[in-house]
Amino acid sequence: MTDFYVSISPDEAIDLIDKEVINGSITGEKIDEYASDMGNGTKLTVSVYEKHYYRAGNRLTLTVVADNLRGRTHIHTASGGGGQGFFRFDWGASGSFEDTVMNALYKYIIE
Repeated sequence: MTDFYVSISPDEAIDLIDKEVINGSITGEKIDEYASDMGNGTKLTVSVYEKHYYRAGNRLTLTVVADNLRGRTHIHTASGGGGQGFFRFDWGASGSFEDTVMNALYKYIIE
């Protein structure tokens, strides 16, 4: 899991993440998104992505929450899945999938 703040809006952040995950890889796709506009410019978006990682031997999911409920845009990520069988060891692929978000937003990270 990763938490950080960025200097752009939740919509802009999700757009950049979409480009990185979907357009930046052959197997990445967005499988769901929930967005709530709460008025006064306050927004919360939850996006779920999926990608096949060959080293994990399976598809992984990445959930991204982008909100500006605290007056600035907060990003939270969580990745899961990978491997086969009981242990489901992913050889670091879930961490790499979360790093995709950092790569997409690195110019805008403020803390």
